[in-house]
Amino acid sequence: MFEVVYYPNCGGAEKMCHGIEKVAEAIAVELDVKAEDIKSKNGLAKDSFVFLGSGCYGVKRGEELQEFIARNDFKGRKVALFGTSGNGKGNEVKAIEEMLKPASAHIAGSFCCKGHPSILFKEHPNDEELTGAREFASEMKK
Repeated sequence: MFEVVYYPNCGGAEKMCHGIEKVAEAIAVELDVKAEDIKSKNGLAKDSFVFLGSGCYGVKRGEELQEFIARNDFKGRKVALFGTSGNGKGNEVKAIEEMLKPASAHIAGSFCCKGHPSILFKEHPNDEELTGAREFASEMKK
């Protein structure tokens, strides 16, 4: 069983919140599940393989994501990470991995849409990035 959950950490840039949502939805379609915002997700199924993502656009890591990790059992759980960023460095995926270390999760892989450091954020994520997200999900489910 797969679950796709994401934290739309966008630092007030509402347009950017939709980027991580689009990536989560692309992954969820490939896995035939629904993508869920951690803000409305009560808990994870006991033995699910979790795809966990966040966006990062020049803001501090979200406390809500840390709280979500703390209230769910990740010990030994397979987790695939995904993210979107405005700076193109993929720091959000590294940040999630750091948050999961104390929880003893097994990181199965990661995917990042590396945006552009422009305030315009034109077409991010683009079709190529969304295809990459679907391909990542397909590889992870094997």
